[in-house]
Amino acid sequence: MKNKPIKTREEYSKILINADEQLQFLSLEIEDLTKRSEASINIVLNALTQLKTLVVKSKFTQSEEIKFFKETKPQLLSKLVYHNKIYKIEMKRPQGGDKVLKKYYNNELDKLKRYFDNELEFYRYYRSNSSYLDHKYFVRNKHDIKLSLDTFYFEADHRFTTTHDYKVAKIIANDLVQVYLEDELSNLERKAPNDKSQANHKLSQNWTGSKVALIELLYAFQSQGVFNNGKSELKDLAEFIETTFNIDLGQYHRTFLEIRIRQSGRTKFIDSLKETLIKRMDNADEV
Repeated sequence: MKNKPIKTREEYSKILINADEQLQFLSLEIEDLTKRSEASINIVLNALTQLKTLVVKSKFTQSEEIKFFKETKPQLLSKLVYHNKIYKIEMKRPQGGDKVLKKYYNNELDKLKRYFDNELEFYRYYRSNSSYLDHKYFVRNKHDIKLSLDTFYFEADHRFTTTHDYKVAKIIANDLVQVYLEDELSNLERKAPNDKSQANHKLSQNWTGSKVALIELLYAFQSQGVFNNGKSELKDLAEFIETTFNIDLGQYHRTFLEIRIRQSGRTKFIDSLKETLIKRMDNADEV
């Protein structure tokens, strides 16, 4: 019996890892954002169903229950909130020129700000890693009407819902939506690409690895400060890499946020580079 909680946590982790891997695959395989969002929603809904099946059968201590509903469930639920929001934004996107689109995206950013303002008290509580109200926010069947509850809570399955796990998920999702909107605005303002007609095509190198891997390197390069004595802005470095390797990195800010919260290792590609290089050195030593 002592091993049951650990085994259950491992099962939770497997569900999250599997969902992350499927979502990353979609981000590389499906270019159309509405179709990708729709497929992503189905993946997350399936993962949430699996998670719920485990949770309703599990017995938590209070500390385990708080951890699950404050961290584990929102991590997955936030992906549902995010992809659903992106789907709606894309479906409602107006036809028109850059000016129309800029106004539309800025209005969506304003909506995020209004939500932040309305939930400021809880936002500060969550962002400051406070815990003194966790026993009310993240334990099931303990609602307090004075704690600014969302209406949906009263109709939710309380075996798999607390009063504030959805609010945490929405905070995480809104961060991603904000990055998406800012990227779209940045793309509209981006200057026309430089003329590449003078490039020596014999020397050109096209990136054929995954975008996620290159984005790992992008952030590693910028963090280490290896270009222009550490003075290169992330946006400028991203444009340089896109031009050099003939690739569109897409919404690299959003991808980085997903890399940060993934369960199966946050530096997969960089770790594999190290392993591969060491193996090559070892093989050379044996010759």
